[in-house]
Amino acid sequence: MLNDYIVPGDRLELTAVHDDMGMNIAEKMQGPERKVFRTRIHDIRTEDEIEIEMPMEHNTLQMLPVGGEYDLCFYTRKGLYQCYATVIDRYKSNNFFILVMNLTTNLRKFQRREYYRLNCVLNMKCRKLSTEEEKTLEDRPVEFLNTDFTLEDGLIVDISGGGARFLSDIPYEKHDQILFRFTLDIDKRPREYSLIGKVVRSDLLEGEEQTGYEIRVQFVHINGKDRESIIRYIFEEQRKIRKRSQIRTQED
Repeated sequence: MLNDYIVPGDRLELTAVHDDMGMNIAEKMQGPERKVFRTRIHDIRTEDEIEIEMPMEHNTLQMLPVGGEYDLCFYTRKGLYQCYATVIDRYKSNNFFILVMNLTTNLRKFQRREYYRLNCVLNMKCRKLSTEEEKTLEDRPVEFLNTDFTLEDGLIVDISGGGARFLSDIPYEKHDQILFRFTLDIDKRPREYSLIGKVVRSDLLEGEEQTGYEIRVQFVHINGKDRESIIRYIFEEQRKIRKRSQIRTQED
């Protein structure tokens, strides 16, 4: 059943693919970059049809055309799901502007390997969770963890929507769960994160100029809003990198 995976209120992103004439919508509206719209599910009609709220941008409704095809990415409690869909109707109901979408492919779950990893240098603080805290997290969110413990310094060297890689002087072991805190600048505003990462790999750094450990973690107990904002940060940084590359190319 479709509502076993997505429910009203879940957030989603729509990436333009083609309009009803077969033209690429992104090229017509935004140049070479793919245009991404953000909104949420309003209702689920059938196994093949859903209603979503018409996306807003800068307080302006985005009148997506009937017949347009979109790549949908849903942020749910069970993870990220993707499919393709076509706009088949749009209307207003109780002050909501609604788009009716026909799902043209089955939902498929995004695997962790599909997240793009962004190389970066981000200061962070972290510590290992106790067994009692790990049990607590099964029923309560990260905010309920004890904050009186001293946090160790670390350095994030790449990050994705699914996890991160960081450097530390602490020899964390595989399967350890770590609380780590860091800040990302999103839309020119700092946003602080307190997330849990489960260690999937821990390697000793060897070399004359390197000491400590390289730790890879997978995000666990992360809510969709935090994951979505991390992915948005990565997209923003990618655009900055492309623009800098284009400027260098023009200068050469």
